[in-house]
Amino acid sequence: MTKVAIVYHSGYGHTTKAAEAVHAGAAAAGADVELIKIDAEGNITDAQWESLAAANAIVFGSPTYMGTVSWQFKKFADASSKPWYSQVWKDKIAAGFTNSASMNGDKLSTLHYLFTLSQQHSMIWVGTGLMPANSKAAQRNDINYVASFSGLMTQSPSDSTPEEGPLPGDLETAKLFGKRIVEVAQKFK
Repeated sequence: MTKVAIVYHSGYGHTTKAAEAVHAGAAAAGADVELIKIDAEGNITDAQWESLAAANAIVFGSPTYMGTVSWQFKKFADASSKPWYSQVWKDKIAAGFTNSASMNGDKLSTLHYLFTLSQQHSMIWVGTGLMPANSKAAQRNDINYVASFSGLMTQSPSDSTPEEGPLPGDLETAKLFGKRIVEVAQKFK
């Protein structure tokens, strides 16, 4: 069975909701999926580091704060120098996602950071593989309305609760992204 680890930080709960949707899509595709939430101090447990080492695919997630990942995610990334040194994650599938309050909010900078982290670890990056909803008939809850190819982008208004955002279309996009990650990982097993 393909093992997928989703390691992420969420400041307010919106990125958690996106992570759960990626999890649902990967699980529906038949993978053994584990959510690994980086705590408020930027840490994960030794057992969670072991789960990352055992995974076939690692999905990175962070809110976009001031144009990049949260400091908690950055602390995790810096701590990943130990598996980097031994190339523990080499040739694993990698993917990433982010959420912010704005439609843009410089989310692409966050995805570029996650991509660069994956390349430092010699991983194989997977994008969304989804066409954008960009016609005149497009509606906000269409698949890939935010139009990201590099990784998953979701949006939650700054005054919304996690129950209100990300919106259903973004969450459905996240599920399809989770499914794609599993499909690609299975090709590399």
